[in-house]
Amino acid sequence: MDLLRSLPLGLYLEQPQTWLHKIDPRVKFAWLMSFLTSYVLANNNWRVLLVVVLILATLIARIPRRVWQQQMGWLLMLSFFVLAIAAISPDGLGVDYQSRLPANEQILTQQANSNNIKEPASEKKAYSYVLFHKGPVKVTRYSLSLAVRLSTLIFTVIYSTNLYLLTTAPEEITSGIESLMQPLRRFKLPVTEIALTLTLSLRFIPLVLEEVQNLFRSVMTRAINWKKLGLKGAFKVWMTVAERLLENLLLRADQMANAMMVRGFTSPNEHRVQWHDLRLKGRDWLAIATLILFWGIRLAIGTQA
Repeated sequence: MDLLRSLPLGLYLEQPQTWLHKIDPRVKFAWLMSFLTSYVLANNNWRVLLVVVLILATLIARIPRRVWQQQMGWLLMLSFFVLAIAAISPDGLGVDYQSRLPANEQILTQQANSNNIKEPASEKKAYSYVLFHKGPVKVTRYSLSLAVRLSTLIFTVIYSTNLYLLTTAPEEITSGIESLMQPLRRFKLPVTEIALTLTLSLRFIPLVLEEVQNLFRSVMTRAINWKKLGLKGAFKVWMTVAERLLENLLLRADQMANAMMVRGFTSPNEHRVQWHDLRLKGRDWLAIATLILFWGIRLAIGTQA
């Protein structure tokens, strides 16, 4: 099991350089926040459209198939399972059904005799709250709507974030967020320290995946007979693995801190690194214009009724 290849969460794709790599990190961050916030109070058509836009952006950017195929496949499969389970689950609406006929039948007879008016056939609309009902499987309008919300939310949040990390280097993310947080310096907030912590955390994600992968391989190579161990013995083994994982991660963090101190990095203000020279170019302004159009369409047709 190679987690770094089968589940490349938070990893940066250095080669090949796509057009998504070349967009300013601040613009890409604005796009990411738009994907994460435009979902609020949106109708289901807009939520499905976000999923389609993310898939098309991946294909148009010509990101290698080996990078996104398995991860997108797992996410789509997870979203489909959530859609299916939520659609057939009870919708949770406590509806009290009442008879459409009045309690006194004479009132109905008198109204029928006095008002002998028929509704036009064009005004009658076929409406059914239950969309599918066969045996124990029952799909209602509300359960289907809730299923679409949950499945698209899972895919949008996870994949949009991963696509941003896949096409943006950690140093670029740090520079972009630090540039956007410059106004907070007036309130004496440690903007540089926050940006540095973010950079180190992003750099630490592959190390965590590597340590988890190595521990899983070490457990599998020992050919442990889990049936003989039982539940209590298996719990002790996994607790030992978790303890070892924590020790290895703390050791990696200590090594990283020592490497920074050896290089003279005692304070971000005294040893500040200029990661990137952020300048908006023509493609960045085009992305900003497209983002404005994106929000215009969202406000026009994407609002939940």
